[in-house]
Amino acid sequence: MFVKKGDKVKVISGKDKNKEGVVLAAFPKKDRVIVEGVNIVKKHQKPNNAAPQGGILEKEAPIHVSNVMLIDPKSGEATRVGYKIVEGKKVRVAKKSGEILDK
Repeated sequence: MFVKKGDKVKVISGKDKNKEGVVLAAFPKKDRVIVEGVNIVKKHQKPNNAAPQGGILEKEAPIHVSNVMLIDPKSGEATRVGYKIVEGKKVRVAKKSGEILDK
């Protein structure tokens, strides 16, 4: 999967199109990611010890990884991701600028 936790991404399709956010969690086996502030759903929570009030909570739901694109750190635009071997390690590279994405 081309995105990792902590990456800044842009949503390219769906109800939250053009929104940007940080990846909070990635689920490679399901090809889904949770992006901060994107795909907000309402969850009805019964009162319990952790939340004695209960009520309706809003939280981010996972979206498919094909609906997001990584943001190029150099230009700030959405870009595709390529891979390159640098010093014996496989690293992610932004296709638009050639910038290395992995630290």
